[in-house]
Amino acid sequence: MNDVLDFINVSRDRYVDELKQYLAIPSISALPQHAGDVRRAAEWTAEALRSAGMQQVRLIDTPGHPVVYGEWLGAPGKPTILYYGHYDVQPVDPLDLWTTPPFEATVRDGELYARGAADDKGQVFMHIKAIEAYIKKTGGLPVNIKCFIEGEEEVGSVHLDDFIRSHKKDLAADVVVISDSPMFDRGIPSICYGLRGLVYFQLDLRGTRSDLHSGAFGGAVANPALVLAQVLAQMKDRGGRVRIPGFYDDVRPLGDAERAEWKKLPFNETKYRKELGAPRLFGEKGYSTLERVWARPTFEVNGLLSGFTGEGAKTVLPAVSMAKVSMRLVPDQDPNRIEELFEAYVRKVCPATVQLKLTRMHGGKPWMTEFDNKYVRAAGRAVQQGFGQAPVFSREGGSIPVVSTFREELGLPSVLFGIGLPDENAHAPNEKLDLGNFHNGIIASAYLYQEIANLD
Repeated sequence: MNDVLDFINVSRDRYVDELKQYLAIPSISALPQHAGDVRRAAEWTAEALRSAGMQQVRLIDTPGHPVVYGEWLGAPGKPTILYYGHYDVQPVDPLDLWTTPPFEATVRDGELYARGAADDKGQVFMHIKAIEAYIKKTGGLPVNIKCFIEGEEEVGSVHLDDFIRSHKKDLAADVVVISDSPMFDRGIPSICYGLRGLVYFQLDLRGTRSDLHSGAFGGAVANPALVLAQVLAQMKDRGGRVRIPGFYDDVRPLGDAERAEWKKLPFNETKYRKELGAPRLFGEKGYSTLERVWARPTFEVNGLLSGFTGEGAKTVLPAVSMAKVSMRLVPDQDPNRIEELFEAYVRKVCPATVQLKLTRMHGGKPWMTEFDNKYVRAAGRAVQQGFGQAPVFSREGGSIPVVSTFREELGLPSVLFGIGLPDENAHAPNEKLDLGNFHNGIIASAYLYQEIANLD
């Protein structure tokens, strides 16, 4: 193991230089004009796996973007890890809020700024480098590893479930390892044992054939922008509770023991508020901030569009309005049931003065595991060796829908082994990855393979 660690430590600068090359590829899966870049990122990922020593590396086409697969199965009798990650990234707008160009990775104050730095290219690359160090210095790995890296995570992994169902033999393993989540806080490594699920909709309202003069027609027809605002206002009450009938029916209540453990975590609400730049925090009454973000469902408006939004004034009555909304779900809520409840409620509260169109977009189930299972414990020991301190155990407010698919289709437990930070700006301008965490994460990943190899 010492040779592996020495190799990692002397390669620090090379790792950063190579990661910058990876981050330079604008693999934005949501934008059709970047389809070629997405494939180029897949090819780059595959070549990185080959260079690390992985075998049977190939691109597997899907109806969307390709999956990158590679394996090393030279440890008979030892467990098999299925490593899952993604090489696609979010769009970069608004571009003017980036301090440096999003695809020209730049180091400032020990952090690497670029789109995909934390979500998820940096964390994918972390495991590739740990694999490389082991194979280069020892000739192999202490466990079997299969790498399964997709290119559609940022657009809902729309083809992933079918891919998993049709490749069950290729993906057979003992445990899934995923590095696509943040640590609890700077200097406080963590292991995540729960994720919220997701339901996402687009609402389109139309009032008239075209925009109208608000003086000539105002008062004669409904204004879709105002109607949309009124509809959205009925989704939550003033206390932050979602008003959709039946929304909370299947929510698994928080246990007293879990709430007590979370109260021990070093979380400062004042610091949290100031870092967000919020005048006050807000959420469902009766719950702490951590409880609301990790273990309570919510409804959020993600985007609004209607009417004239340019400089100056234009007295227009808009013909259409649009909103994108999401609902984060917790165990044991079912996305399909929540979709039905939401549709029924919107149709009930939306007046007949406008035409309503509802579009179901991507979603996923919530997930939670027991934090004392053997793989999570092994990950905890690896993190402690990589970062020099024991991790805390936490849930995460975001969603990784494939985690539930791995459990349901392959029967596999998952370990979330993330090294990002809460202020990493994933999905926002100036996304960044702490390079200290990145290098410690490579070391922790190497220890993880050894720890899982030593399990009974």
